[in-house]
Amino acid sequence: MAITSAAGPDAAPAKQTLSSNYIDFTASATKGWAQQYLPDLMEKEAEIYGNRSISGFLSQVGAEEASQSDQVVWSEQGRLHLAYTATNETAEDANVWTIVNDVDGNSIGSEHGIRVGDQVLVAAAGQNKQFNGYVSAVSGASVTILSYTTQFFAFSDSAGAGAYSILVYGSEFGKGKDGRDAANAPQFKTQTNKHIILKDYYEVSGSDTSAVGWVEVTGEEGQSGYLWYLKAEGDTRARFADYLEMSMMESVKGVAGSSTADGSINGAAEDFGSEGLFAAITARGHVTDGLDSGTPATNFTEFDNILATFDKNGAIEENMLFLNRSTALKIDDMLGSINSAYATGSSYGVFSNSEDMALNLGFSGFRRGSYDFYKSDWKYLNDQGTRGFINTSNTNAIRGVIVPAGVSSVYDEQLGKNLTRPFLHVRYRSSETDDRKMKTWVTGSVGAQTSGKDVMEVHYLSERCLVTQGANNFMLIKG
Repeated sequence: MAITSAAGPDAAPAKQTLSSNYIDFTASATKGWAQQYLPDLMEKEAEIYGNRSISGFLSQVGAEEASQSDQVVWSEQGRLHLAYTATNETAEDANVWTIVNDVDGNSIGSEHGIRVGDQVLVAAAGQNKQFNGYVSAVSGASVTILSYTTQFFAFSDSAGAGAYSILVYGSEFGKGKDGRDAANAPQFKTQTNKHIILKDYYEVSGSDTSAVGWVEVTGEEGQSGYLWYLKAEGDTRARFADYLEMSMMESVKGVAGSSTADGSINGAAEDFGSEGLFAAITARGHVTDGLDSGTPATNFTEFDNILATFDKNGAIEENMLFLNRSTALKIDDMLGSINSAYATGSSYGVFSNSEDMALNLGFSGFRRGSYDFYKSDWKYLNDQGTRGFINTSNTNAIRGVIVPAGVSSVYDEQLGKNLTRPFLHVRYRSSETDDRKMKTWVTGSVGAQTSGKDVMEVHYLSERCLVTQGANNFMLIKG
């Protein structure tokens, strides 16, 4: 079944008040003033798109906090245990491995933490073979491992650069032998982000502010009455408020030497842009193309692969899924394929275990394995005026995001102590002198006369950035 939509009215915002916004009884189309019958006017503007605002995501999963610096810097924990991938190049020297990457796939080489005396477990990918070994020598990225059970051991691809996994699980030293000759320092990971300045502007002439229209206007910002400029100013304000959240989702950092580095924003490319949520998850978190293809049984397999990924990271028990319509329906089908009464196993722990509270916030909960999930539609991904429009023509569209609930403990470089914060929070510039969270000011001749221009100018400004802590616990659903 195909759905065809009519072209409908032009929904694009106008830059200024126009004469076309008003009925002209002198025009020939209305028969001029010779029209002796008063038209039956329906004064109230029809709200054909419902509530058009898409903001609210960050208010549900994040927080806002003042900042007094150009840059936000924070550090995150490294992994506690030592695990690496390695290669074994020659069968003649089969007990020597070359360390390549850490457990997260980062190139590590000679910076690994394996030391002489370590007990390790060595496994070959796809061969169902492993052995317990003892580290007898370390030279840069090369590690000599002796087997506890056999002098030599043969993997089927020992002569090639096969994928091997090495896990340190302990150590052993002989009687009277010296101990460690080197120490492992914790891995220090620092993340940074910078603020961006957002601005908008609305202008209306002094004459038009005193012109009363025949349409009673209302809007998301609470404006109402028969002055059309109230509608236009309110829509500008609501659109700017949405931009404050959308920029925190979509922003990316500038790249030095990119074609956009023309100096029109703020100098060199690395000086503009900011890391939004999608960019942070792509760079430091996980991306999946599952959950939207195949049968419900296939979706459960894909979903369990997601759980396995979370097991390898923070294993945050409670997570929120913000999804577009098609993915949300797929998950409903997935749950329904198990048991039509599966809702009896739902969990609402993050909402004080109140089903009513969860449903009032638009969430439905379910449990899989040791994880609780709270599912909600994300209007930003569905609205035809926002991501919904981009997603219709993009095979690599964003269809949802999995966000951990709760808080994380991080070390704040500016304050010099550990703080507990939501995984997501917005930093906005503020001090005793100026609060730039959301500034609005009016200039011109209307109201308080501040200039010689016979206009009312409304200015909007905000300076902010998003801090995504523990992005390894987030997942982006694409495809």
